[in-house]
Formats: sequence, C-alpha cells, structure tokens
Amino acid sequence: MAKSLSTSAGNDLPVVVIAGRPNVGKSTLFNRLVGRRQALVADTPGVTRDRKEAQATLRGRRVRLIDTAGLEEAAAESLAGRMRASSELAVAHADLVLFCVDARAGITPADEHFAAWLRRQGRPVLLIANKAEGRGGAATALEAYALGLGSPLAVSAEHGEGLADLMGEIADRLPPKEEDAPAPAASDAAEPDEEDERPQGPLRMAIVGRPNAGKSTLLNRLLGEERMITGPEPGLTRDSISVLLHDEHGPIQLVDTAGLRRRARIDEALEKMSVSASIEALKMAEIVVLVLDATLGVQEQDLQIARLIEREGRCCVLALNKWDAVDDRAAARQAIVDRIEASLAQMRGIPVVSFSALTGAGVQKLLPVVRRAYAIWNKRISTGELNRWFEMMLERHNPPLVNGRRLKLRYMTQAKARPPTFVLFGTRAEQLPEDYQRYLVNGLRETFDLPGTPIRLQLRGTRNPYTEG
Repeated sequence: MAKSLSTSAGNDLPVVVIAGRPNVGKSTLFNRLVGRRQALVADTPGVTRDRKEAQATLRGRRVRLIDTAGLEEAAAESLAGRMRASSELAVAHADLVLFCVDARAGITPADEHFAAWLRRQGRPVLLIANKAEGRGGAATALEAYALGLGSPLAVSAEHGEGLADLMGEIADRLPPKEEDAPAPAASDAAEPDEEDERPQGPLRMAIVGRPNAGKSTLLNRLLGEERMITGPEPGLTRDSISVLLHDEHGPIQLVDTAGLRRRARIDEALEKMSVSASIEALKMAEIVVLVLDATLGVQEQDLQIARLIEREGRCCVLALNKWDAVDDRAAARQAIVDRIEASLAQMRGIPVVSFSALTGAGVQKLLPVVRRAYAIWNKRISTGELNRWFEMMLERHNPPLVNGRRLKLRYMTQAKARPPTFVLFGTRAEQLPEDYQRYLVNGLRETFDLPGTPIRLQLRGTRNPYTEG
C-alpha cells in the first residue's frame, strides 16, 4: 500500500496553518501568501472544507502553508464537526498558526472561544486582523488585543495591504532555519511540461468522477489516514486537493477533485468554480482514475467525463467502487466495460480495477494498474518496426479509392508519446477516410499492446509537382 508523505521527507518544511472562523478571509490570505490563486474564494461562508496545502517562500524562508476550514462549534458527526476536526488536526502539527479574525466585523464570541482553545494547544500563534483596509482598519484591529494572543497584525488580504510585514513576522517566528529541502517539481499548481518528455518529479494522477462515487474515500484509503472529509452528503469536496504519496516505484502527486455533474444541473457560481478546478486538475494530470459507483453502472455523465479524458489525451484507469455491494459482479463488470468501449473507441482495452474504498478490499490493486497504464501511455515504437507493420497492414487491405484514385501511403513515424502519436505520410494522405484510419489505429493498439490509451493519428499529404496547375 502507498504511504503518505505528509510528515516525511519532501515535506520537512516549517508548517504554517491558517485558522479562524468561517468567512474571515483565510483562503484569500492563503492565495496571497502562495502567490497565485490556488484555493477557491467566494462570498459564501464555509467554502473551504478540506485542508489545502502549498509551498510558499516568505522572506527567503520556504514553508508548507495550509489553508483550513472555518472553525465552528458543532456536533462531531455533523459536517461542520468533521471540518473542525480536520482543522484541529492541522493545528496540532503546526510550527506556527495564523489565527485570522475579521476586523470589519469585530471580535465575536466564536473568535473568543477558539482563541481560548488555541491558547491551550501550546502552538505558536500569530494573530491576524484581516479586512483591515483603509485608515479605520488598523484602529478596528486593536480590538483583537482582547483575545490574549499578543499584538494583532492588521492586513487586508483582498487588497494586499500589510502582507510584507506579515511575511517578515512569519519568517521571524519560525523555528531556527535549517537547509531547506528541495522544492518538488509538481505541486497543486504545477504547469504542464513538454508532453513528449517525462518531467522531473512525482507522477501526476487525478481522481475524477460524479458526486458521491467515493473519490475522497478512495484517497483516504490510499493514504491510510482521514485526509479528506467524507460522508453521505454528495458534493462534499469543493476544491481540488493535492497530496503527495509513495508507492514502491516513487512519488505520486495525487489530486482529489470535486464531483462533475451535468452542465445543465450546475447553477451556483461556487459549484461552477469547483467544476472548473476539477477540469483543470484533469488537464494537468498525466493519468486519470475515473471512479464509478459500481452499483449504478455507467451513467451518461460518466461517459462525458471519459470523453473529456480522451479528448485531453490522458491515460485512464476505470475504478469500480462499492464493489462489495454488487451482486452479479461478472455481469456488472462486463456491462460497464462494454458500454464504455461502445461509446468510446479510444477506450478499447481500458484497465479496470474493482474495489471497495470503504472497506479497503481490492484498493491495493489500483496503483500497480496505474503504473502499467502510465507505461503504455509513454510507449515508443521504433520507426523500422512501425513501418514493417505498416507494410503488412497495406498488403492486408489496400488504401481505398478517393475520387476514383487510390491513395499512395508511403510511411509512418511516431512523433511523440504521452499519448502515442503517429504521423502518416503519403500522396493525398489527408483525404484518408475515417474507417481506414480506424483500421490502422486498431492495428496499432493490438499489435503494439496499447490498450485503453488514446492514440493520435496525424495525416501529412505530399505534393506532386506534376499535377499542380
């Protein structure tokens, strides 16, 4: 089973946790300190539910910055209670806690309650009076002295005021500086590298699917810890959450995403932002695990997500969750695979893993299948081997006639991998009919063992100077 790297090598940086009640601007401050828009921000309390992590450099000190859900008093089994438990766990491992209050709203009973709780935790705390823009903001921020957490630092994360002083204060309060660990090559906001070259750093893997398919439960099971908030409520995950884990072959940057629903059902601006973050995570991934609720079979939205994965050229593993609740497993598996392959020719031979994320049964099979699918996605075929196969395919079925003239197809080469992309050269090759292109693509898939991965075929015509007027 994979191991989380949340407390091991690669994350040996000082941990700075942003905490406070809902809607005090924690995610806006997180984005400012990270230097990019990474956490979802909206004028709705409780937007952040799961912990969001990123590395930031503050006055020359690299830190591991964590945005948390708002602290609220609630029953432990409720959603708010589960969110608070996740935030409390982050605080317990913090080297410094940034406790945020809303200077415009003044100090509330909830601020006083959680300030008292923080004092009992024994963690270093820096009091932040956010939304303190303008002349009156600093004066209002003085009320925060009453919390007993020291002098409040007045900032406005939205307008960028006071951030230079805040960064300096954070750097001064961190533990004595040791040699920083090297920065990982892939993070929550890693940019796509050249498609044909393997970037340095972890394998980028996204978990996608419809709401309530069990994506977050799967991530927790892979990590062996309750990293994501889970429960019976659909749509708990709102933002894309990136976590680093290890299997026996190396690190994997694993991204859990919000559930993707049909566009017609997406009404709220916040949900639109969540869906956009999920699609962006899919585009930046190298391999995508599409999680299906095996008790429901393949829904139309599952096919739409699979089409998006294929269109983006990502390799895919089909994950059948809740397998323990399926009665006729052989029939259910065959029905799911048949519908995927009938609707998406590029998914022929897609690797399938069945498991129960809730109990953990079968989950250990997922990462080895992911590694094999990734190797296929990166596969290269020599030009000589490819053209020996191509000549055999031409002999088996001659190129068709187009406008009464037979196309002259000359040779093929593989332009790149990730996904496997082949270029076919010949006179008027760009006029090659779709059915003959499918014939060649299917032959490539079967002969060179390329199941389930997108295959691109590009056509390059050559000009005949004697036929040009």
